[in-house]
Amino acid sequence: MDFEEILAKCGNSSRYQFLILALYGYLMVVISMHYFSQNVISFVPDHWCYHEELVNRSFAEVEAIYSQFESPSCTRLDVVDVVSGNVTVSDKRCDRWIYHYDFGYKSMNTELNWVCDEAYKARVGQSLFFVGSVCGTLVFGLLGDRIGRIKALILANWCGFLGDFSTIFTQNLTSFSISRFVSGLAADANSYLMYILILEYVSPSLRNVGLNTVLGLFYCLGLIGASWLAVWVGHWRIFLACSSLPLVLVTLFYFLVQESAQWLVTRNDIDGAIMRLQRVAAINRRQVSDDDFKAFRSYCEQHYRQDVKDDESSRQTKLLDMLKTPRMRSTAIKLLLIFIIITPCYNTIARNVEGLGISPFIMFSLNALMLPPSGYLQGLLQDQIGRKATAVSWMTFTGLFAAAAGYVISLGKDQNVILLVGLTLAARFGVSIADGASSQFSTELIPTCVRGRGVAVAHVAGFAASFLSPYIIHLGTFFKPAPSIILGLLFLTGAYVCLLLPETRDRKLPMSLAEGEEFGKGEGIFDFLHNLRKKPKTDLELAAKTKQLEEDTLMPKLSTQN
Repeated sequence: MDFEEILAKCGNSSRYQFLILALYGYLMVVISMHYFSQNVISFVPDHWCYHEELVNRSFAEVEAIYSQFESPSCTRLDVVDVVSGNVTVSDKRCDRWIYHYDFGYKSMNTELNWVCDEAYKARVGQSLFFVGSVCGTLVFGLLGDRIGRIKALILANWCGFLGDFSTIFTQNLTSFSISRFVSGLAADANSYLMYILILEYVSPSLRNVGLNTVLGLFYCLGLIGASWLAVWVGHWRIFLACSSLPLVLVTLFYFLVQESAQWLVTRNDIDGAIMRLQRVAAINRRQVSDDDFKAFRSYCEQHYRQDVKDDESSRQTKLLDMLKTPRMRSTAIKLLLIFIIITPCYNTIARNVEGLGISPFIMFSLNALMLPPSGYLQGLLQDQIGRKATAVSWMTFTGLFAAAAGYVISLGKDQNVILLVGLTLAARFGVSIADGASSQFSTELIPTCVRGRGVAVAHVAGFAASFLSPYIIHLGTFFKPAPSIILGLLFLTGAYVCLLLPETRDRKLPMSLAEGEEFGKGEGIFDFLHNLRKKPKTDLELAAKTKQLEEDTLMPKLSTQN
């Protein structure tokens, strides 16, 4: 009796699964606030260099006076004759500004005057946040496969809390950079570890629609909450205090979420795996006989127990072992390419909320409203047409949306704000589906024994590639359509790479490297098209199919041995 079968007996779409989905929803709320807090605290409203003659003037009058200069936000005036409208420019640098606060919210950049010549300081902190995310994703991914998913998840969220809370007290670039680095250690690691746990404990049907719907809905609530929490409290320091404290409550997950039973099996802790499954059965109010657990133990000992007397098999599986066999090596390289492509595209589109002609708070909320329908549609499409078709098609569509939005942006002053916002939202909708589909697709292809480390390395590669996002945008200063062309080409390249991977729909996920090597063997790149109209299998049909495949695989081996 394999893991999928014993899990079905313990319950794979019952009370425990709904519990961890609810906890995942809470995690999505606090993580979205944490991840995008960097943007919220550094919003820069319209601003002009301070002059005593302009103190009592309306913002419209101030804007009209400065609009005649090439750099209105950073030009210091010497003499201002409001009556005649004549002004003279000072040769001194501006050291004080008039801010037109958006909804009255005072950001870090406005309080510390990190604008104009000092604007680079906020970008340095943002860079250190991503450096921290690269380090944290790798470290906590390794810890996830060493000490367990839950412990690593809790440690990651504590780093996020300490980093955000310490940012409140920063007054200079050095302290700000250090605190953002610590905060960045949690980014991504504080979510994908729980994502892996849910993938391993829920049925394929619930994994598709339920998981992605929860992700989209609660991530949406977190983004909207972050935007209007900032408006409500009115100050970036209070906002960070309010958004960081919920991260501490993730510590309670230790008492509510069971450690990955599949991971425990790969660590030769079969007793621990059975104990977790018994707890799941108890929560789900299922009666599972001792004979069933004995059959599961026998299966694990036959397929996954490592012989301690054999030096080759007694060592723990290492991530680099994926590169020792041809098919796993090819799969690993393709998965890295997908994350290298999709992550910078996602960050470029998702964080683009300023300079679109409307308030960034409103744009944040509109972006967030794209997530629930995109999450539900992603799950529905994955269930009906498969992971591969979903990832390939929406990478292609999003490339077209992004290219069209980039073209409208290139029109400059002649751009249509409504059209631009509409195309930007369409690109945001598409990239959410493309990112979610490719992430789940990739996670399912990595064997359980190295899944935590494998996903971590893939995310590290993606975050490292995200450093190119500002430079892609900067190319627009030399050739305006360049960013849209590059994004379109990246999405099309990602779609092609996804075509080279095997479908995971209605299939047992690989646990060992040997299973990963055999997974999808003989499948053509367009074979998934033949299954688009087929009705997805039920969990019982999937279990029966998996068992038959294992028997078909085992018979030739027994014949050879005899």
